[in-house]
Amino acid sequence: QVQLVESGGGLVQAGGSLRLSCAASGNVFSINAMGWYRQAPGKQRELVATFTSGLSTIYPDSVKGRFTISGDNDKNTVYLQMNSLKPEDTAVYYCHAVVTTSPRVAPPALYWGQGTQVTVSS
Repeated sequence: QVQLVESGGGLVQAGGSLRLSCAASGNVFSINAMGWYRQAPGKQRELVATFTSGLSTIYPDSVKGRFTISGDNDKNTVYLQMNSLKPEDTAVYYCHAVVTTSPRVAPPALYWGQGTQVTVSS
């Protein structure tokens, strides 16, 4: 089994910054992709930032230039640096990872963290 544990959420004023962390643990053989989604009340879950299997990064236009994803391969951890936060960034932020646990036995599987609340006040 694989666990994703997020940390770093909280309350911040508009224009402020937060840094989220997500660490994968358990039966991790390799990580094919890892990143962040968010879900605001009454809205669908949306991509925020992610590393793809080719280690490229994807950001939606809504966060480009403000959010930066980075990672530490040795720690199976990704970080999300969020700057110039806006009230519309308020949401529960979920870490996701596509993980191979048993190569040649099982295909990669998608895992989600429990979510961390980010609230940006105006």
